Amino acid sequence: MNIVEKDIILYLSNTEFTNQRALSTATGYSLGSINKALQSLIANKYLDSEYNLTKNAKNILEINKPKNAIILAAGFGMRMVPINTEMPKGLITIQNETLIERLICQLQEVGITDIHIVVGFMKEHYEFLIDKYDINLIVNNDYSTKNNLFSLNQAISYIGNTYIIPCDIWSRNNPFSSNELYSWYMVSEKINPNSKLKISRQNYISYSNNNTYGNQEIGISYITQENSKRLKNRITNLCSNETNSKEYWEASLFDNNIQKFPIAAKVAHSEDVFEINTYEQLREYDSQSKSLNIDAIKVLTEVFNTTPDKIVNIEVLKKGMTNRSFTFEFEGKKYVMRIPGEGTSELINRQNELDVYNAIQNTGLCSDPIYINAENGFKVTKFLYDVRCCDPHNVNDLKICMDKLKELHNLNLKVNHEFDIFKQIEFYEKLRNKKSVYRDYDEVKKNIFSLKPFIEKNVDKKVLSHIDAIPDNFLFYSNNSNEELQLTDWEYAGMQDPHIDLAMFSIYSYYNKEQADKLIDMYFDNKCTKEIRVKIYCYIAVCGLLWSNWCEYKQTLGVEFGEYSLQQYRYAKDFYRIVKSEGSI
Repeated sequence: MNIVEKDIILYLSNTEFTNQRALSTATGYSLGSINKALQSLIANKYLDSEYNLTKNAKNILEINKPKNAIILAAGFGMRMVPINTEMPKGLITIQNETLIERLICQLQEVGITDIHIVVGFMKEHYEFLIDKYDINLIVNNDYSTKNNLFSLNQAISYIGNTYIIPCDIWSRNNPFSSNELYSWYMVSEKINPNSKLKISRQNYISYSNNNTYGNQEIGISYITQENSKRLKNRITNLCSNETNSKEYWEASLFDNNIQKFPIAAKVAHSEDVFEINTYEQLREYDSQSKSLNIDAIKVLTEVFNTTPDKIVNIEVLKKGMTNRSFTFEFEGKKYVMRIPGEGTSELINRQNELDVYNAIQNTGLCSDPIYINAENGFKVTKFLYDVRCCDPHNVNDLKICMDKLKELHNLNLKVNHEFDIFKQIEFYEKLRNKKSVYRDYDEVKKNIFSLKPFIEKNVDKKVLSHIDAIPDNFLFYSNNSNEELQLTDWEYAGMQDPHIDLAMFSIYSYYNKEQADKLIDMYFDNKCTKEIRVKIYCYIAVCGLLWSNWCEYKQTLGVEFGEYSLQQYRYAKDFYRIVKSEGSI
């Protein structure tokens, strides 16, 4: 039975036959295709001579009848800034109805009540759905490091006559049905240069690796029990390989072997079914949406004395380790707004940060903020064009950056707070509120704290130091055709021995001892004493343990740093041994 024949059965399962022309209009197939399909259906005893469904037809409808639905709602929805700083995008409101509740109601309208929602980011916000709609929540704890392929894997046991649905879809008409006969994937008639999905003449999805445009993906899909085993095997195989962590679930449907797993195309009009990806898309679809009333936008309207519609071209900036930021334009000029990320209220004293920006104002070390709020950490700055970070393996970059670092240190700036690295280690320990994941942590900590007397003995002065002086925070940018440098992200800055900044730069750059020595020689113009050099080794060891604890705390919030976390702990151990081998302690 081909798709034309199946669609005729689906149509006749809900509507009485009147004539072939009406059937052609309703299904979108030509009269010739309808005539041929009807003859085949009668010949194969799926329809009787009066075009009524036979027992055979009713049996295949029952076999393929939808049983349940899986809604994928675990991800950050990073393009949805700044809305995703206050709510997950499944709870965005259009016409006074949240996206996910509309989907649930549409499913229930056609008799689908067995609904499973995979959550992760802001999972607590979805809890109310359990009581309101009697749905099942499945938690994906890997949502911050893996894409929705792995979310679907969490619900793999439920796949079989199943709708698979992204949480951020709005459909004017109900896209679901009480009857289905084949597996399909929904696309729109719009052509997208980033899509590789095309519709074949037989109305199946074909996948192309060629540089040709495909149909816009919408993402709603139906999988029959017949196809479920192959799909589940594919999901399991893909998820067994960590290199697929960034894959979308569609990778389990579409690849070069698509012919082995035929998926029909279900074409929807782009004005009737669409995905909400950005703040501005939401504003375009529903300018009165409650979800537009976000604190970040309110702040910007006050800072620039304007209305929300004047804040345009909002785009997510690369997600930092501590913050989520986005760019926007106002009156033709581009800006950056920083919004603190998970757990930063515990990690960062925003009043201290404000004091630092006041201290460095007009020094040329970095652009002065247009706005900064010590209560919530919001910050607005000018956008820098043609930005690149320092390359820690480029000698010319290093020379310029070390000159900038010495410029900061030689200003002898003062603030009223100190960044005490040993107290911070214990502070991060308390925040994580559980035993370290490292078995030898207690021994390593004891060794690290034994370095404290030597460090204190060799501190000449304490000045405002950056503390987070890593390559990524040295920004080269274009200014009137010239490349200039500024030092950004002063959240951790405070009074401290300025030489600690060399240690911070080294550990973030994954320097070994030889590379760290070259950096030290560059900063000191080859005039560094042995005691100061060993002290910097001590700082590398201490700061390794410091940031290792920082990573452990962030991991309790679901934020993972991979190699960075492990490497910091190695610095604590390896450079402690180097210090001891120097014989100075």
